[in-house]
Amino acid sequence: MKKDIHPNYREVVFKDVSSDFEVLTRSTVKTTDKTTYQGKEYPLFKVDISSASHPFYTGTQKVMDTEGRVDRFKKKYGKK
Repeated sequence: MKKDIHPNYREVVFKDVSSDFEVLTRSTVKTTDKTTYQGKEYPLFKVDISSASHPFYTGTQKVMDTEGRVDRFKKKYGKK
């Protein structure tokens, strides 16, 4: 295998900036920010949305009303 062709695979903290949720995982993402997580310093990558703030996972997703759409369409554009 060739040397020095693979990216650096290391532990990184991903932080959801909208909910202050943090998760430690391994990644090849490049970042210059640092943070302290459970007493150790790790690279930090900020994300806009995660499972802690996504409407689907938090239960705040709004369900669109699909009932009656076909009837309204037929009424508006159907044969008269």
